[in-house]
Amino acid sequence: MTTELFGYVAALESFDKIVRRLTERIAREADDHYVVIGHSLGGLLLRAALAKLSADAPRPRRVIMLGTPNHSPRLARRFGAALWYRLINGDAGALLADEERIARIPPPLDPVTIIAGTHGITGRWSPFGHDANDGIVAVDETRLGGAEWIAVRARHPFMMNSPRVRELVRERCGVSDGGLARHPCDDPTIEP
Repeated sequence: MTTELFGYVAALESFDKIVRRLTERIAREADDHYVVIGHSLGGLLLRAALAKLSADAPRPRRVIMLGTPNHSPRLARRFGAALWYRLINGDAGALLADEERIARIPPPLDPVTIIAGTHGITGRWSPFGHDANDGIVAVDETRLGGAEWIAVRARHPFMMNSPRVRELVRERCGVSDGGLARHPCDDPTIEP
């Protein structure tokens, strides 16, 4: 498999503009054998872009979401009105703070795997209380009906570096690790 990266700057582009670019990219680059992976907001962008693909465009074999808030995350709702939050997160941050906008994004028609992190702080001083979380998104905020759902001990910003997450992604992509270059984080003695 070859990989490609899609970049965006949430502070400078509207959610809809990013989705248009992503939809065009998928339609242009996709073949009959591809997988899409989105981390956090990237999973919501993929949901929206895949819903806009034309009927004759090839569909992904699988959609993988890492820490994607498929429901409005409580931190976005808590800080959504703050100037610093709006400047950093732009329209995408406003979407995250609005459950109705997120609910209007259709779930993928394709097989979906959601990987949620559980290595966030819980307890009296945590904004999540005793709810499992990855430090940014609560586990219950990642769920999506009909999707395969897996919890792993990982923090939100570092999920993609977790050896277990990398193993799960390889399995869901149908790629054995024998042919892939190893990464330092694949060493089970290293905790990201």
